[in-house]
Amino acid sequence: MIVVLVALEVERTEIRKRLHDTHLERHPAGTHFDVGTLFRPDGGPPTRIALALVGQGNSAAGVIAERAINHYKPAALLFVGVAGGLRDWLTLGDVVVATKVYAYQGGRSEDGAFRAYPQAWPMPYELEQVARHLALDGDWAGGLDHTPRVHFEPIAAGEVVVNGRETPEAHRLHQHYADAVAVEMESAGAAHAGHVNHAVPTATVRGISDHAGGHKDQTDAEGWQPRAAAHAAAFALALAARIDHDGASAPATPKSADSSRYTISTSGPQSPVIGTGGTIRGGVHLDYRGERRDG
Repeated sequence: MIVVLVALEVERTEIRKRLHDTHLERHPAGTHFDVGTLFRPDGGPPTRIALALVGQGNSAAGVIAERAINHYKPAALLFVGVAGGLRDWLTLGDVVVATKVYAYQGGRSEDGAFRAYPQAWPMPYELEQVARHLALDGDWAGGLDHTPRVHFEPIAAGEVVVNGRETPEAHRLHQHYADAVAVEMESAGAAHAGHVNHAVPTATVRGISDHAGGHKDQTDAEGWQPRAAAHAAAFALALAARIDHDGASAPATPKSADSSRYTISTSGPQSPVIGTGGTIRGGVHLDYRGERRDG
């Protein structure tokens, strides 16, 4: 199972039209998920997709991502949709896969200055490797009128629509997050939800629908939102199928173990140390059904 989240109806439409045998599943808290089957062009095993519309904003994305992760226990979570480009070399319709997601609005406002408090989530290495290989062959673009360019670059996510190069948000991005090539409003919330849920692999795939330079109304009127959404959807679903096929999945976690059978103590010659990725070393002993292992 792969969870796909979107913010806009046009984005959900582009995902749904690529799924088969779709049916509605209602979460106990009220969220509607479209659960369908994604067939592989090579005839390999199909992939189940759970799709939800979260609305705009990082907080909404974080809540629904948390809900989806705990309900479906997915192998990966993908946030898919459109974004504004921050670089002139980006072409409308290009696909950007976020190597890193910035929550760019956090900081401290002082007289005459803004001090950024950077927070970022990198794309999981294994997931990035799969995505980069997928981008090489071009087979993912079946059904599109051409194969869009795919870029692997950082993306910034805030709470406002950036539509001007001289806005306070644009200046903040340029000054503190200069490597970000696109801006949107949801990926930080989704990335954070994945991070706090046993590091569920989470990725963002965005199609460039405008240049965040004051002409968004014009590009929207020209139909670039559905075109960019279609490009992002095609790449994201091809990535979902490959993740599922290659077994790139979330770290193994005890989902149904009886916690009453575990005993954890911190006595020992060394104080416990939390290492990278939450690994505990030194002075920690875990007993399960009479078996004892030293940390």
